[in-house]
Amino acid sequence: MHNASISVPQHSRTAKILHWGFILVFLYALSKQLDELEELADHTLLQYEMVFAVVFLILLIARFSYMRLTTPTVLSASAPSRMRIASQAVHLGMYFCLAMIPLTGLGIGGLYWGGPRSGSVMEGLLLAHEIFVNTGFFLIFAHVAAAFYHRRLSDGVWNSMVPIWQEPRRGADNASVSSQ
Repeated sequence: MHNASISVPQHSRTAKILHWGFILVFLYALSKQLDELEELADHTLLQYEMVFAVVFLILLIARFSYMRLTTPTVLSASAPSRMRIASQAVHLGMYFCLAMIPLTGLGIGGLYWGGPRSGSVMEGLLLAHEIFVNTGFFLIFAHVAAAFYHRRLSDGVWNSMVPIWQEPRRGADNASVSSQ
């Protein structure tokens, strides 16, 4: 078991709002996903999808930038290197997939708007879009599983971002340091 008496910094209120707010934006995007490519024939829907993809990317870049500049990780320096590498790989992979989903969607929308609506380029974009969605889901699952693993460890990582169901404190020197 990991040393639970190590102090872990808290993510700022802004970081928590960006994290949980982005989850809501992602869930909204999932709820609005298209069932059939042909739905893009509705130009109003196509425009909405394109604008939403751009807004999604802007929010993702803002969240990524803020997190990298403030508290890129709350894992302690004594965390095993394989845990630190896995954490970094999952986080960067999620950001990459979450960026590629709207980028491939914009490519699909652009082709549907003014280019060939079928063919190898469209098929390639559709396949890439699907791969990024599925890989993103896998990485999100890994991220959530790791969060629950840290909660079980009671190492403070869960408490640094999750505002509910706080993990039990183990030891007097396990108090978190607030960055905001």
